[in-house]
Amino acid sequence: MIKNPLRPQQIINEEIKWDKTQTIISKTDASGTILYMNDAFEAVSEYNKIELIGEPHNIIRHPDMPKIIFKVLWENLKGKKNFHAIVKNLTRTGRYYWVITDFTIDKDEKGNVVGYTGRRKALPNSVVEKIAPLYKTLLEIEKVKGEPASKLYFDAYLKEEIGKSYDDFVVDLFTDESMKNQKIEKVAAEEKPKKGLKWFFSKN
Repeated sequence: MIKNPLRPQQIINEEIKWDKTQTIISKTDASGTILYMNDAFEAVSEYNKIELIGEPHNIIRHPDMPKIIFKVLWENLKGKKNFHAIVKNLTRTGRYYWVITDFTIDKDEKGNVVGYTGRRKALPNSVVEKIAPLYKTLLEIEKVKGEPASKLYFDAYLKEEIGKSYDDFVVDLFTDESMKNQKIEKVAAEEKPKKGLKWFFSKN
């Protein structure tokens, strides 16, 4: 396997400082090749547009991320289902940043999937504290017993401890913690968004 020269030479256990009020946006084709990135993406990733356009989106995948999360993500997108994921990304200098991504599917006039749009926002620290231990366990299982074993645990964890799909788990966790941190008042439980997080991604 040829190492991509754009990947950092070493991993630094340090969060990149960035404007967490911004929405990070990128567009890819159906294979995950980057077609577009906004200025916020450029700033937080430490890559410029010339470097990333035409590159696979997994160039920013952090080694702390378990493969099963991306497997589930792609299964849903390939199944033409919009999807959300909590992801730890890697910057050009080897630092990291955590985001929640709201993926949508781009189609042509005939309804064929031509690509995907990802909109990302920063996470409350409380969300990271709850999701990171799960990801660490999944990653350790993958390293010792492989991805199939990681999937077995992931499916069982969602069923036995969470009682909902990963997508619903992510949306509910992010929504609940954001409401606590931002002290959003007078939001009835039935008004809590379950899909799309449009209330959040359309604020800026």
